[in-house]
Amino acid sequence: MKKRKKGFPILYIVLCFLFFYVPILVMMVFSFNSSRSLTRFEGFSLHWYEQLLADSEIMGAVSVSVSIAALATIISTVLGTLTAIGLSKTRRVLKEWLLNVNNLPIMNPDIVTAIGLMILFSSMKFDKGYMTMLLSHVLFCTPYVITSVYPKVRQFDDSLANAAMDLGASPFQTLIKVIVPCIKPGIFAGMLLAFTMSFDDFVVSYFVTGNGVQNISIIVYNMTKRTNPTINALSTIVIVVILVALLIGNVVPMLANKKKNGRLKEEER
Repeated sequence: MKKRKKGFPILYIVLCFLFFYVPILVMMVFSFNSSRSLTRFEGFSLHWYEQLLADSEIMGAVSVSVSIAALATIISTVLGTLTAIGLSKTRRVLKEWLLNVNNLPIMNPDIVTAIGLMILFSSMKFDKGYMTMLLSHVLFCTPYVITSVYPKVRQFDDSLANAAMDLGASPFQTLIKVIVPCIKPGIFAGMLLAFTMSFDDFVVSYFVTGNGVQNISIIVYNMTKRTNPTINALSTIVIVVILVALLIGNVVPMLANKKKNGRLKEEER
């Protein structure tokens, strides 16, 4: 009975992983298929990758997605971090009210946020395009950054900031050299979440864009209306880039900690 109890959770976990990742592996394999078939592999070829790189519309969408995700991440990270620090210094009633307001964009369905932003930009007579998409991404990414950074700010010891200012540091120097390093894990978590949310967004982007501005999600949506294996090549490249970013994000801090521990041991000797 004990062996069965131990075996069932492992089998359940294996089945879950297979359910999640086998379709992705199949898609990556078929991105090298020589034919247009999405169900029958007829030979190895890089044809769809060549076609992808030669397609100016797709490459334009990639540049739009990357640039908007990068800008939205930087802006929302700065705004979210400063807001989280400011919230920690406000009164309890106001703090709770603001945190509840901050949760509204997170809990709202994307379609509601998208329609609201579309009506807002239309009523303000904004020309829909790159700027409206960027502003929308900053708007829905910032609450996620606040949610990630605020718990780390609450754990921060205020006496460290007070000591730095007593020793002659300006408020800006205290923020950059004392507060930010202490809440760095929360900032990085919020930054990665904001980039992922922005790069992956379709619903909001679809409703607020215009003038021929498209990101990867919109291009992929349009490609699904017809059989186009280029979508497999594009998705494979995106997955590889994300995997490399995750590896760098995990390996670099580990190497930095090892070097730091090595230096401390040498100093102790």
